[in-house]
Amino acid sequence: MLQTLLTEPFTIHLGDSPVPEPRIGEVLIRLTMTGICGSDVHMFKKGNTEEGPLTIGHEGIGIIEKVGEGISSGRVGERVVIEPNIPCSNCPECRSGRGNTCRNKRIIGVREHGCFAEYIAIPDAFAHSIPENIHDIDAVVIEPAAIALAALNRSKAKPGDTIAVIGLGSIGLLLTHIALSLGYKVLVSELTESKIKVATYMGATLIHEGKSREETGEVLERVFEEEEIVTLFECAGSEKSVTMAIEASPRGCEVILLGMADSGAIFSPRLISRKGNNIIPSLVYDHPYDFKRCIRLIDYGIIKPGFIVSGFYALENLQEALAEAVTGNEIKIVISISGN
Repeated sequence: MLQTLLTEPFTIHLGDSPVPEPRIGEVLIRLTMTGICGSDVHMFKKGNTEEGPLTIGHEGIGIIEKVGEGISSGRVGERVVIEPNIPCSNCPECRSGRGNTCRNKRIIGVREHGCFAEYIAIPDAFAHSIPENIHDIDAVVIEPAAIALAALNRSKAKPGDTIAVIGLGSIGLLLTHIALSLGYKVLVSELTESKIKVATYMGATLIHEGKSREETGEVLERVFEEEEIVTLFECAGSEKSVTMAIEASPRGCEVILLGMADSGAIFSPRLISRKGNNIIPSLVYDHPYDFKRCIRLIDYGIIKPGFIVSGFYALENLQEALAEAVTGNEIKIVISISGN
């Protein structure tokens, strides 16, 4: 099979490797599409120095071609989406229902070979069947949509409430889409004009910002108080945006962090206590419920997350696709895998 390997920063190697054999409890999937995630872009820029050459990619869909021992042969031929975060089920986090923070978690495309290849073998329970009426374009973004849905489910906001989304990357746009589809009022804060147009076309309300961080924070704080924001979702992923979100959040508002900023934010614990704010992390999703809920919402026609797909590349052109993703000009690039 064709397998791509990230060998050093900004370098993808193309090569042939044996098709993996599914082990006990696993299924072998012939991959057809894989989306490029922000974490893939981060790894592409950094190079995989800790793990060695690695096949990255985790937003994959495909067809089950073979099953391992203990799995029904009836699954062969199923179109499935991959859930790439695999908790161990044995650690204290897993036993207390917090598998998303599992200390031994397997992460496809990060800690082991992933989906920028022609085949992958994964545990049966993490290959979710895709109903026939769901188009591939919607199916290939189920994984990031499940992240957005999980964050919304973790919030105290309910349909009819007002929420705010800071940062309109893939997750921010998907969160905006899902919330609007379920009846929330959504305010958005973003600097990129093309992403603003997508969000406002869906029905979100743009918060007009100043040019400096100070001006922007003042505007956000005023608007948030006027609009009675229940939950503020930080999706931009920078320490400055996290700091601004916490400072601007109104009294009693919760701040949910999805952006995964690497550097430390600056905030006053006294201010948080005085305003009665809750700061809540939201890491991936809960297995298997968020994937199942997301698939059901698409199947029922309530959400159509494929709108974020903005470009396609062949697997052989993965390096070019990742280089384009680095520019930030595309919302979601999808790799088509058609060599099988």
